[in-house]
Amino acid sequence: MQKTLLVTSLLVSALVSTGANADPKTPGTHKGYSTIELVNNGIPKDLKMITVDDIKNELKGKGHIAVGLDVDDTTLFSSPVFYRGQQEFSPGGYSYLSNQKFWDKANCGWDAFSMPKEIAKKIIAMHQERGDDIYFITARTPSKCHFTTDYLKKTFHIKNMHDVIFSGSSHTKYMKTQYIKANNIKIYYGDADGDIISARKAGAEGIRVMRSANSSYKPIPKNGIYGERILKDSQY
Repeated sequence: MQKTLLVTSLLVSALVSTGANADPKTPGTHKGYSTIELVNNGIPKDLKMITVDDIKNELKGKGHIAVGLDVDDTTLFSSPVFYRGQQEFSPGGYSYLSNQKFWDKANCGWDAFSMPKEIAKKIIAMHQERGDDIYFITARTPSKCHFTTDYLKKTFHIKNMHDVIFSGSSHTKYMKTQYIKANNIKIYYGDADGDIISARKAGAEGIRVMRSANSSYKPIPKNGIYGERILKDSQY
C-alpha cells in the first residue's frame, strides 16, 4: 500500500508541477489550449477541430471498425463521484485514489451520479448506426462488479456491449495501449494526453474530447498539444 501511495503521490506531483503542459512521459509538439482558454478566447485557427459528422463522412463506404472511448470526462462527467470520494476518504488530498474502498464505491454504484456527456451520445449513436464495435477503456482501478458496464449499456443504449476494460494507471507506462491494440481499435476518443498517446502507440488515431472546464480532474489538458484532432463542442 505504501508503494501504491508513493506512486500516486508522484503522479499527482508530476501533474501539478507540469501544470497544463503535456503528459510528463511525452513532451508536447504544439502549443495547445485548455478548455478554459477556448471558452474564454474562442477557437484558434491552428487547432484541428472536427465534428462527429466529419468522422461519419470520412468512414462512409468503409467496413465496420472497432472504436474505443475513455470513461471519465469523455463518456461521463464523473466529477461528482471523485469529489464525493475525496471528501469521504481523504479530504484535501489524493490518497483516496489508492484506496480500493473508494474504487468499489465508484465502480459499484456511485456512477449513478455520473452524467452522460452529450458528445458521447453523438459519438456512440454514429458508430452504432455504422455497426461498429464499441469498447470502453478506463484507467480506473477495477472492482468485482459490473455496475459501470451495465450503467453505460443502459445510458447509451449499447446494442452489443463489451465489459468495460479497467486498465489501471501507471506513472511510467501507457496502460491502455495494450487493450487498444488487442481489440484492433482504429479510433480512440479521450480527454487526457495519455489517451492520445496510448492510441498512437497502438496504431490507432487518438481524437481529443475536451475535458469540461468545471471538471474536478485538474489541471485541464491542453487540447491540440500533440497536433491531434479535437471534437468541436465536446466539453459537455
